[in-house]
Amino acid sequence: MTHQQPGPPGPAPRKRISPLTIAVGVAVIIAVVLVIILLISLLKPSPEPPITAPPSSSASTSPGAERPKSQPADCPDVQVISVPGTWESKSTDDPYNPTFNPNSLMLKISAPLQKAFPDSRADVWTTPYVAQLSNPVAIPPDGQASYEKSRTEAYDKSIAKITKVYEKCKLTGFVLMGFSQGAVVAGDIAGEIAAGKGPIPAENVLGVGLISDPRREPGDAPTAGPNPPGVGVEKAYGGFAFGSLALRGGRPGGFGVLKDRTVSLCGMRDPICNQPKDIFQTGELAKTLPELQKVLTGNSHALYATTTDWAANGQTATQWMLGWARGVIDKAPKPPHS
Repeated sequence: MTHQQPGPPGPAPRKRISPLTIAVGVAVIIAVVLVIILLISLLKPSPEPPITAPPSSSASTSPGAERPKSQPADCPDVQVISVPGTWESKSTDDPYNPTFNPNSLMLKISAPLQKAFPDSRADVWTTPYVAQLSNPVAIPPDGQASYEKSRTEAYDKSIAKITKVYEKCKLTGFVLMGFSQGAVVAGDIAGEIAAGKGPIPAENVLGVGLISDPRREPGDAPTAGPNPPGVGVEKAYGGFAFGSLALRGGRPGGFGVLKDRTVSLCGMRDPICNQPKDIFQTGELAKTLPELQKVLTGNSHALYATTTDWAANGQTATQWMLGWARGVIDKAPKPPHS
């Protein structure tokens, strides 16, 4: 009886991709495309918009450094740093009389503050920066500055101003404010100060006011008006990078010791600060994509000067933030001058 030798093994059977796997893959692609569209077209603060390394903290700025008993007569009691949003500023704009975008959302807060207080009480300074966000898929390139370059310029200039004031005026209190891309910058600086890594001690920060923070996480700071359950677009898509567009995620440590001095406002239908959580988690796409579509529908990112999607006691977000800032300045100490 003879035995036939087995022949060479045949090709392995091809694995079939299940319809569910295909659906999940398509959903992920859709989500990625949506975030690209979101950041390109929805970060604009109004429908008609007209890198250097940060300085390291020195021992003199540490919270344990001895504070003087008085400061020079030309030091303001309060230094306000206002960081405009995307397409609300330019690098050469006048920080005391910004004119690049008269419809700037932050101008509705900073301009009345300037009129309400003498310079000796509150010096209101608006960060001048390129304030752009290039389309990473534009062919040919659109000529706009990348988000990373734009936010870095705003950060560097804000840090430089804060450092310059503090070097001379150790008793001056600071109020940091920002909208959208500007809220990222003001919030990042506040987070670094809270962690002891900023240009001034945390005790010198009187308040931090953010409108539509792309790195927002509910619970990181007190709020007023609506309190959406979602997170900022940078938190939702943290680690996502496409060409010149890169998102950093949430802020490690949040606002720390500055939490109770920080306010963060966000509208329910603003996709910049209210993205569905865990959108890329397995099994969550079927739920979060409809939520994302709901947020994108009727996008309210440009409407904080109205009560369309954000209101508190009949006030718009800009009116509320102005009142908050005035209250902080009114209660600020008046340091002795020498």
